Amino acid sequence: MTRTALFHSALALALTFASSAAAQAPDAAQRLAREAVIVDTHIDAPGILVGHWADLGGPVPDREFDYPRAREGGLDVAFMAIYTSAARDEDGSARQLAHQQIDAVEALAARHPDRFALLTSPGDVERLREGGRVLLALGMENGGPIGDDLAELERFHQRGVRYITLAHSGNNRIADSSYTLEKRWNGLSPFGREVIAEMNRLGIMVDVSHISDAATAQAIELSRVPVIASHSALRHFTPDFERNLSDALAKAIAAKGGVIQIPFGNAFVNPQAAANTQAYFRAIGEFDRRNNERAAAGEPLEDRRAFVAKWDAEHPSPPTAIDAVLDQIDHAVKLVGIDHVGIGSDFDGVDGNLPEGLKSVADFPNFIAGLQARGYSDADIRKILGGNFLRVWAQIEAGAER
Repeated sequence: MTRTALFHSALALALTFASSAAAQAPDAAQRLAREAVIVDTHIDAPGILVGHWADLGGPVPDREFDYPRAREGGLDVAFMAIYTSAARDEDGSARQLAHQQIDAVEALAARHPDRFALLTSPGDVERLREGGRVLLALGMENGGPIGDDLAELERFHQRGVRYITLAHSGNNRIADSSYTLEKRWNGLSPFGREVIAEMNRLGIMVDVSHISDAATAQAIELSRVPVIASHSALRHFTPDFERNLSDALAKAIAAKGGVIQIPFGNAFVNPQAAANTQAYFRAIGEFDRRNNERAAAGEPLEDRRAFVAKWDAEHPSPPTAIDAVLDQIDHAVKLVGIDHVGIGSDFDGVDGNLPEGLKSVADFPNFIAGLQARGYSDADIRKILGGNFLRVWAQIEAGAER
């Protein structure tokens, strides 16, 4: 048997015998997962691919996204998060790393043209997903890679980037972060306002996840077209966690025509986990500041891995039920309406700290079953699974002035 035949045989076995909780979902949920277009707007596979390559065209048990489990769960469109940290922005390596991650996604698709295809427009979804392909779209998590050069936006657009999260865990050249105590710009910077105008012109979605309340409000007001929150839950359940959206900001996003993509990670939907996450990003920001001062003074650096390991040991993620995610969906729908809610899981981006029943992309049928049990119609579930996001993406694309 050839190596190709061996691979296909192994893949078939993995699909047949995959031990996922999704296999226990009711038939109605599994059917809808197969028939609906499921769009997940935030999966952190690219950074891991650069750090430690794995062929996601076959089963990779230590990841949360791979082709066999994506098909098992019914996932059609997976936005690959091109993530760069605030520290990468500070040391000048963010742009190179972003391009390396895009290279990795392109390589994955090129290795398996029968399993993956690159997606750059919502109008291509139906055509490209034929034959069971999982479509890989690109979202940039943190605007750091553009530096202070607006021309970089067009370059990244040409490479397929279709949304940009303006900032991440630290204030950057564009906007203030939700995680920092001291804000640099009191919202958006003057350059950040130019960035939003250029993103509108190009048809790149403005993503307000991770940025401060003031920056979010200003981005919504400034954008000519709807904005999105690619992976933000609601602060209603997590008081004082600025990373999640206030009810007022969620309403403002919906009033602009945008969509709020609810994540699955414990850090977003469990109040204790959210408090730990807020504290962590402030602590790691202070750690990086100290190390920058040490480097400037020629002193030995503190061990970042040791710091993170100690933090994780002292702050274990609390057990979380799938109901925490479903409660977020319920609140969002009541708050902004069924047409402005979607999903952005953050798979492969939360160190495995996920609710029971939502441990990988294979588990979307469990999510569907939970919504069905709460009385959602199949038509409304289709909207949440991807219909709403694809509509908004098409509207933003149509508003481009290229």
